[in-house]
Amino acid sequence: MASRLPALYLLAASLMGAAAALHAEQSDDPYLWLEEVGSERALDWVRAENARTQAVLEGDPRYGDIHAQALAIASARDRIPEPAFRGDRLFNFWDDDTHVRGLWRSTSLDSYRSAEPAWRTELDLDALEREQHANWYWKGPHCRMPEERDCLLELSDGGEDAVTVREFDLMGRRFVNGGFRLPTSKQSLAWVDTQRVLVTRDWGPGTLTSSGYPFSARILRRGQPLDAAREVFRGRASDVGVEIQRLDDGDGHHAVIIERAPTFFEIESSLLVGDTPRRLALPPKADVLTMVADQLLVRLREPWHVDGRSFAEGSLVALDLPASAAHPDALHPQLVYTPAEREALEQVEATRGRIVLTLLRNVKGRVLLYTRDARGWQPHELPLPDNATVDIVSTDSHGERAILQLQGFLTPPGLWLLDGERLESAPLKTLPARFDASGSLVEQFEARSSDGTLIPYFIVHPKGMRLDGQNPTLLNAYGGFQISETPVYSGEIGKLWLEKGGVYVLANIRGGGEFGPAWHEAGRKTHRQIIYDDFAAVARDLIARGVTSPRRLGIMGGSNGGLLMGVEFTQHPELWNAVDIQVPLLDMLRFEHIAAGASWVDEYGSVSKPDEAAFLAQISPYANLRRDGHYPLALIWTTTKDDRVGPQHARKFAARLSEYGIPYLYYEVIEGGHASGANIDESAHTQALELTYFTRQLMD
Repeated sequence: MASRLPALYLLAASLMGAAAALHAEQSDDPYLWLEEVGSERALDWVRAENARTQAVLEGDPRYGDIHAQALAIASARDRIPEPAFRGDRLFNFWDDDTHVRGLWRSTSLDSYRSAEPAWRTELDLDALEREQHANWYWKGPHCRMPEERDCLLELSDGGEDAVTVREFDLMGRRFVNGGFRLPTSKQSLAWVDTQRVLVTRDWGPGTLTSSGYPFSARILRRGQPLDAAREVFRGRASDVGVEIQRLDDGDGHHAVIIERAPTFFEIESSLLVGDTPRRLALPPKADVLTMVADQLLVRLREPWHVDGRSFAEGSLVALDLPASAAHPDALHPQLVYTPAEREALEQVEATRGRIVLTLLRNVKGRVLLYTRDARGWQPHELPLPDNATVDIVSTDSHGERAILQLQGFLTPPGLWLLDGERLESAPLKTLPARFDASGSLVEQFEARSSDGTLIPYFIVHPKGMRLDGQNPTLLNAYGGFQISETPVYSGEIGKLWLEKGGVYVLANIRGGGEFGPAWHEAGRKTHRQIIYDDFAAVARDLIARGVTSPRRLGIMGGSNGGLLMGVEFTQHPELWNAVDIQVPLLDMLRFEHIAAGASWVDEYGSVSKPDEAAFLAQISPYANLRRDGHYPLALIWTTTKDDRVGPQHARKFAARLSEYGIPYLYYEVIEGGHASGANIDESAHTQALELTYFTRQLMD
């Protein structure tokens, strides 16, 4: 047999050459100065770009009406206040045009059922801002069970991921003098007991990973300075990070879990027994999700062969907590759920004695309620409307109730109250319609990708739509991190696009979780091109059906979906006339050095590995822009405060377009984190810019 060594040497040489070329390209990058997020030079560039883009889009005679309607929808006071069970009350965080930063408030379930619930304000962030001049935005509470009186509140400066933590007395509705107060950091925490919390955060030099996340878990006693906290667990600087979660059931049992993530998709879970972490012998791709009746519920993202049995990927299993604490290296899981064909597990929550589970069946939501008997966990599927997305909003750990949210492209979100004892559910509240959906229709089709796989997509279009290729169409997708994209209601898209005769399409491309872990794995790292092929296949299918044409087709996506938009912009500029690139990754040769980018090498690959570096060079939008390319006018937007992806990608991409003389629009929200704005006003403004852009590009 002929030797394979010469071919391997040639391949190795090719990959090393590619790596060298990448290094040279990065060192020659003329826009590295735009990576200095807060520098005056960079911010001056941002202000100039914002002014130019706002002059174009806000100068359009339609902008004023679009903005007014977007703001009215976003700030409507008849929105459904999303509730959370806490003790014997329902809690909600609410913001509107009067309460820009928001109110944390509560009411009873009986009052919540009424048209005008009697809310009690627990914390007013706008008043707090006026009193303390603090730029705080709500991130959420950690209230110690079972009393749920002592709460650790996470507050963010301008919407970024890093938070300040302050202890709050929920009974007295005040911050606790001498209570826990942790300065700003990316951090996670859990109550150990009444006087101690377990915390991961920036403890000082040498305690953050290369991704910028903490890897040291320490027990901090009330009143102690940070430097007195005692370390009980330490990961590695090469990890993505270490996080803490506390799980409680309704019977007074709890578990504190330390999660070390060597990679983005692998977790080593340790159970805190006393003050000692004991590692659970779970497979690397398994998540401890919640707890019910002294049972830990674990989702498997890979097959697990244990205790003489095999559990399929995508399954849910239960572990007895006392037995797992006593023998963490010898676990005995019990099967709760395993997926059928074209099915995927989505959410898992628990009431006092039952499991509430949502799943996707051909990308359509279903709800199962599990009750335990002598035979194990028995399912009951709840009868709910079809063709809907179903989310678990909250569960009552002291009873058998849960609140679900149902919605669809044309169906406003509605809350349903689940009664676990009666195995039934009923509508609780429904959002008023934000647009006239009577003239629209939802269908589901499939497109054949480059490898023959059928890719499902939803299309929302006018009834009686002409298949003449002239329908203005927006195509959206995400395609990464095993995140499923499902039908959701958007008042802005409905009012400002569908009502005007536009078409909206959601593509369920690979990389997501719509059909379980395998759907994600198919597009990970150097296999990622298939994700982009899937998206292009859906576009071509729309064109072949006569729904639209390149002149009338626009695309939109954010974060990882922003990367998708950048790739499609550079690989297939002939297919679209509008590309909305939102809070994106775009420089895939430097993403590991920007914001939290190093944490995503398990999704994208790393330039430190020659084969992955060569592939990233092939797809990186920033690296693949061409001076002589014929590109559509793109809208690129990001936020200064985004400490997850970072604004650097979008800035540099726009600067290179400018260098090449390629027309574009660029906008940067000064605050807002990894989102369209830190408050309603900013978000509505960004949405108005987007929809004005699409109207100009596709409807004119």
